[in-house]
Amino acid sequence: MADLPHPLAAFIVGEIRRARGTSGMTQEAFGRGAGFSASHVSAVESETRALTMDFIKGADRAFKNGGLFERMVGKLGAPAWFLPWLDAERTATQLRSWQPSLVPGLLQTENYARAVIRCNETLSDDEVEKRLAHRIDRQAILTKTPAPHVVAVIAEAVFRRATADFRDIMAGQVKQLTALAEQPNVSVHVLPDEVSMHVGLTGPFSLARLPDHKWVAEMENQLGGVVVDRDDDVDTLMSRWEMVRSEALPRRQSLDLMKEVVTSWT
Repeated sequence: MADLPHPLAAFIVGEIRRARGTSGMTQEAFGRGAGFSASHVSAVESETRALTMDFIKGADRAFKNGGLFERMVGKLGAPAWFLPWLDAERTATQLRSWQPSLVPGLLQTENYARAVIRCNETLSDDEVEKRLAHRIDRQAILTKTPAPHVVAVIAEAVFRRATADFRDIMAGQVKQLTALAEQPNVSVHVLPDEVSMHVGLTGPFSLARLPDHKWVAEMENQLGGVVVDRDDDVDTLMSRWEMVRSEALPRRQSLDLMKEVVTSWT
């Protein structure tokens, strides 16, 4: 399983270490309950080994606390349903994303991401900034070694949906997409508006290929989302991805279209 982002990981490790001390458990006893060796526990607590969701779930088993730490991660970092996708995303060798409404989170600028997150009027300023920091932290996978091969298909309407007060933000976003697309591991494609009917209209989804060659997917909606790993369901989404990708413009034409949209505003 993949590691959690810092500083969330550091906080959770501290709470696990504190709970272990309060309960009087040695690292060996805790490890037996959690399903890890004492040396593994020691390495996680000293932050020389990554904290993973497997370890967090093991800690909840060892303490018999009803899933307290897993819920804590969900509250502080991401919704519980999204955590398995974060694990997949951070270890993926390939990532595929179709977005009919927004620039994918992994490719968003800070200003664009903040504007998207602020659409949820129930969030306080602090909650917006926490979610923003978490989203930006995820983008580190684009430059890690080895980095995953990322292909994103974005509907043309995403770039044209920019009123005068949003155009500076969108211009910065297009500039970042252009820069990212210069990296050998990132491809950005635009699905033009002239393709009026296609299978992608039913909603966005992303796919991740794991090191064991297994694919998993995630789909978001107004109430949250779902991570999909059942073979038949993943196969369906893979087929739909191929259909959407086949309708999109080639890489260079896509970048030219994005630039043309920005130029048309001036």
